[in-house]
Amino acid sequence: MNNLAMKFSVPAGLLMLFLLPGLVSRAQDANELIKKVKEKLALVNDYQAEGVMKTDVSFMKVPESKVTIYYKKPDKFKIKKQDGISIVPKGGGNINLASLFEGNNYTAVPAGKSTINGAPVAIIKLLPLDEKSDVVVSTLYIDEKEALVKKAIITTRENGTYEMEMQYGKYTNRGLPDIITFLFATKDYKLPKGLAFDYDAGEQQPKNNTTTTGNQKGKIQISYTNYTINKGIANDIFK
Repeated sequence: MNNLAMKFSVPAGLLMLFLLPGLVSRAQDANELIKKVKEKLALVNDYQAEGVMKTDVSFMKVPESKVTIYYKKPDKFKIKKQDGISIVPKGGGNINLASLFEGNNYTAVPAGKSTINGAPVAIIKLLPLDEKSDVVVSTLYIDEKEALVKKAIITTRENGTYEMEMQYGKYTNRGLPDIITFLFATKDYKLPKGLAFDYDAGEQQPKNNTTTTGNQKGKIQISYTNYTINKGIANDIFK
């Protein structure tokens, strides 16, 4: 029996020779898919969009509001409410998909397949090469046919984990969503970086105390009604 086992045993080095081509091929596929996503997002240099923002956070009373959203490469982002008050996300680049791929400073790792709303997606993890990066890992769920990120789960060092879910329609060919939803844990009243909006004094703000909300989820949803793309936006808009 021992002789038989020895006869059919495969040395570890030889086994790696069999497995390595498959691993390399999957890594190449992941990089190629990321490249296609980036190429689509790169078509947008700037945009101004109209939309409606809904906020569902237990400790905030923020009414539904019409908003104007401004974006300019690489990471300028601003939301202006209908009453003229500006909402500037802290670290706002993190809520723009294009910023996840900025500088190619990451490794793309294939992580299997899944479905989003019944549609097949490939799962790819982006691991930052910069050890000082606040982002630990970004898990992307990508529609391979359309080269669209349908969902992203971002894990950070300082601000926990949050999710972005995208629904596409009219602007699919430029990778711009019709609806984007941010989901995050409200534990310790701490919004993740990129979602910690500076609200005006008339709205209840999170308090830094020992009270927690357990594992409750907060949600911010922006429904875009139209985009004006690549018409140029002055830097002064973002001040």
